[in-house]
Amino acid sequence: EPQKRAQYSKLLDAEELEEILMEEESDEELEDINKVEPQGNMSSSSSPSSSSSDKAEETEIRFRDRRPGDSPNVLDFTGPPSGINRSAAPNINAQSSPFSIFILFFQQIFQILLQETERYFHQFMACQDAPGPSVQPPDITIEEIYNFLAIIIQMGHDQRDTLKDYWSRDEQYYTPFYRNTMVRDRFIHILRLLHFENNEAPPNRYDPEYDRLWKIRTIFDNLNNKFCELYNPAERLAVDEVIVLFKGRVIFRQYIPKKRKSFGIKIYKLCDYDMTVYLGKQRQLATEEITLTHGIVLQLIRGVEGLGHKIYMDNYFCSPALFHDLLDRKINSCCTVRNDRCGMPQEIPPKSMKLKKLEVKHSLHWPIKGKQRHRICPRNKKRRSTLYYCKKCDIALCVVDCFEKGHTRASECELS
Repeated sequence: EPQKRAQYSKLLDAEELEEILMEEESDEELEDINKVEPQGNMSSSSSPSSSSSDKAEETEIRFRDRRPGDSPNVLDFTGPPSGINRSAAPNINAQSSPFSIFILFFQQIFQILLQETERYFHQFMACQDAPGPSVQPPDITIEEIYNFLAIIIQMGHDQRDTLKDYWSRDEQYYTPFYRNTMVRDRFIHILRLLHFENNEAPPNRYDPEYDRLWKIRTIFDNLNNKFCELYNPAERLAVDEVIVLFKGRVIFRQYIPKKRKSFGIKIYKLCDYDMTVYLGKQRQLATEEITLTHGIVLQLIRGVEGLGHKIYMDNYFCSPALFHDLLDRKINSCCTVRNDRCGMPQEIPPKSMKLKKLEVKHSLHWPIKGKQRHRICPRNKKRRSTLYYCKKCDIALCVVDCFEKGHTRASECELS
């Protein structure tokens, strides 16, 4: 009972909500990388599944040299045309509005959002020691949920310093949309109570099958199911990973320094059909027979088997065993290879990634007497006067050090 009361003891105040909504992406907010949980400290180039130390047992695959006349065994595509599934959405046509299509995907999610938010409000009020106000706020309606999310979406296009600025009447801030859609206090009330799952029925945290995504699992699976139900994917699909920027405290947050968004949640996706969230080492799909990336691809393509789709991937997912599995499921695949993958032929030479020095076949001249030329330096982008020039190209060169660079970028060969 004390734990239950603590769970509902305090709602976020307006300042805390404002801080969450107005959080800016600055390097100063990033935590020390040593504080990131070890489960999440895995990059796309150094993950256990993609390293050469991965010892998953795979079936031996034999390779032979390519012979004249050999051609890839490409399966014919037998799936329906890409676009809206007409049988699942018979009322959608060329005259349908974007909102009517939006509702197809999100109507059930809005109902879940309304139900769980109202449930959380009553749970919170029941656990308060002090009596509540004599006049309780009215129940949230589905129309208010639509209006609330409309404001959230608009805020993404109209970023301001504080939350109250959106409802301000000051000349430089005044936007009638926010006041006409919902009053500020009602918006903050819904924002404080926003919930997606019933807190009174949490899964056992110590269960080996504990779902770290249980707080949003219902709406996440609902959205994925709607993608598969209402949309027919195109013939050509792509499997890739993406980092969704997130600086909150979750154990499966990733730190990948090579990505533009260094901190975030890793999502594996089959564009444009399905997606799954990486939840940490203990939630990998690897077995004694297949690697993690192998299992991820098989999980994502489970709804497009047997139709002759063409799947494109990068070398992070590539393995001969995966390609044979996809072919058995009547799926074509194309991928750049990584020669340290298990099952790759030893005859593939290692690729050197070292850049070769530019071989310049032009000569640099600097006459004792000659006309001054003007040049935009490719190094510091400043206009300079010079006597140096390439005799063959008749291109001015600001300094000797810029000779090679000036000849490798045609757009910088500017004369006046």
